[in-house]
Amino acid sequence: MSARPSLGAEARNVAVVAALFAVAPLAVLGSSYYESVLAHLLLIALFAVALNIVFGHTDQLFLFVGGLAGVGAYGTALLADALSVSAWVTLPVAALVCGLIGLLVSYVSAKRKFTVVLISILTLNLQLVFSEVFVGARDLTGGSTGFPYEYFELGVVAEAIGVEEKLVLYYLVLLLLVATLGVYLRLVHSKYGVAFDAIREDEIAAESIGIDVVRYKTIAGFVAAFLIGLTGAFFARESGYILPGGFTFLAVDVVVLIVLVVGGLRTTLGPIVGAVIVVGIEEFLSSAQSLQSWQSAIFGALLIVLFLYFRRGVVRSVRDALDDAGLTGDREGGGTDAEADGGR
Repeated sequence: MSARPSLGAEARNVAVVAALFAVAPLAVLGSSYYESVLAHLLLIALFAVALNIVFGHTDQLFLFVGGLAGVGAYGTALLADALSVSAWVTLPVAALVCGLIGLLVSYVSAKRKFTVVLISILTLNLQLVFSEVFVGARDLTGGSTGFPYEYFELGVVAEAIGVEEKLVLYYLVLLLLVATLGVYLRLVHSKYGVAFDAIREDEIAAESIGIDVVRYKTIAGFVAAFLIGLTGAFFARESGYILPGGFTFLAVDVVVLIVLVVGGLRTTLGPIVGAVIVVGIEEFLSSAQSLQSWQSAIFGALLIVLFLYFRRGVVRSVRDALDDAGLTGDREGGGTDAEADGGR
């Protein structure tokens, strides 16, 4: 098994991937549809990075990613309209509200020693509550008809550099993804990462050596929920229209969880690789007219194949293959992936 890459190696990998995505729009320049697909891919990856922090590292399965994203999107828009200020001002406020929701859920769960199953049930119920509120609060949210989401005016920047707004939004999301991955790397390669690993392995043992389990789980919950709320506003902006159906469990949570598992839990590039694979499969199937009636079945079958042959995620499987071939060498001295996984 390969060891976890060092901070320097992972930072270089992120830089390479960022460079690839920076030039990716050049291949589809002028096609607003494929620019939207690329932006959507990065947004899904952002959700997966946030879920990786709270679920991958502390075993808190948040199944209300869509609900938190909706709170971030609706909150940003409604506050901007109510206060007559720029959405750039209300965005961090809405994200902070999401962060506090995640903090409260993690705090209560940790205090009451909820298992991953109980946390998933709790957050799934919260997801259903948020979905009902988005539809039922018609005077605020527009109900099932929604409203145009034209916040974060990017026209001035687009005109100044002579490109479309969608392209400006794409690079803005890419910048957010790189910054988020930077936060992720700082977390997992610090005392927080060590504490997260200890908590995931054995909470009782972690407490016995002085680790404040409640504190670290709460931190993970806050950071993840804040990032989800922040991303949610751009998720709505990329669509151009906000609807409750865009933030349901099936529309967001299922996709994000699949992306994270396919790419690889507790890996830096797993969310991005998983998003490329899952979104790529979806786009291929939707573009093939002869396969559209079989789209769900084929998609499910392909995912089963991925889960069977890449059980630890594509990133780790590829890393193991390269390591076995002697093509990798920049590693921490801190043990193997199997050890980090507790031998699982």
